[in-house]
Amino acid sequence: MKEIRLSGTAKRVLIVVAVIAAIGAGWLWTQRSGNGGETLTLYGNVDIREVQLAFRQSGRVAQMHFDEGDHIEAGARMGTLDAQPFEEALAAADAAVAVAQADLDKLRRGLRPQEITQTQEALNQALAVARDTARNFDRQSQLLASGAASQKTADAARAARDQATAGVNAARAAYSQAKEGFRQEDIAAGQARLAAAQAARAQAATALADTTLLAPSTGTVIARVREPGSMVVSQSPIYSLSLDAPVYVRAYVGEPDLGRIAPGMRVRVRGDSSDKTYQGQIGFISPRAEFTPKTVETADLRTDLVYRLRIVVNNADTALRQGMPVTIKVDAEQAASARAKGR
Repeated sequence: MKEIRLSGTAKRVLIVVAVIAAIGAGWLWTQRSGNGGETLTLYGNVDIREVQLAFRQSGRVAQMHFDEGDHIEAGARMGTLDAQPFEEALAAADAAVAVAQADLDKLRRGLRPQEITQTQEALNQALAVARDTARNFDRQSQLLASGAASQKTADAARAARDQATAGVNAARAAYSQAKEGFRQEDIAAGQARLAAAQAARAQAATALADTTLLAPSTGTVIARVREPGSMVVSQSPIYSLSLDAPVYVRAYVGEPDLGRIAPGMRVRVRGDSSDKTYQGQIGFISPRAEFTPKTVETADLRTDLVYRLRIVVNNADTALRQGMPVTIKVDAEQAASARAKGR
């Protein structure tokens, strides 16, 4: 094999080329793996945050106060249902509470003084009858002994005396019960009936309040689904509301650059439609990779792994619209500090 000899100039040229190639390879590796000190650039989109507003009750739509494109504040009254059926149900519930309260008050107070007096007089009457029947039985017993009265008459007098004695016992028990009042178990049952009536009344009041649809947050109406006069069922969408705040950006970071970011880091966000820069903060980094290869993860495939992160934009305005693509910049100093801590 013939030996190739190079001149001194050629050797110097080859050395320079080798040095440049080495520098270029190192620069490419730095750019690929994210080990450099340059600003980290990420790409993402503004999150779409919408809510479907609906009545919690079924009924007829009475009013719709906003149209598509209207900007509304939190707590704004957006629509109402026909409230008459719910007002009538609340009135019936109020009446049921009043009845249950009156029954409970009666149980707690016991019988009226006049009713107690009636039971006492009934006892006195029973005692008088008992005394009279007792004297009649004694008299019939004496006549039976002298043969002046029959056994049948004496037996009838005995039965009358016994019935009168039973009447006294019954009247005495009624008088005692009237003085003591109702049992505690009766009062507890009355309290339970009142509580049930009050709970039904609270449900009716809640249903009436639900006839008014309030905005849960500041936002913009992007769809008006129903019109006044429409019959709707519970949870049927009435409006679609795009929420204004907070504004989130969904972005992805490659696996080689994962060590250069951390929750809480400040970032700059900019859209394609203007040069305005928004201030943001990394709030969440997904603990798992997405678009992960099945089982084979060679060194080349591992560089394709990405992790989802969420950025909270602090000074967002109407120019930063939902779904808009944005570019995120992480300062080199922060990225280098995060990587150093990761080591």
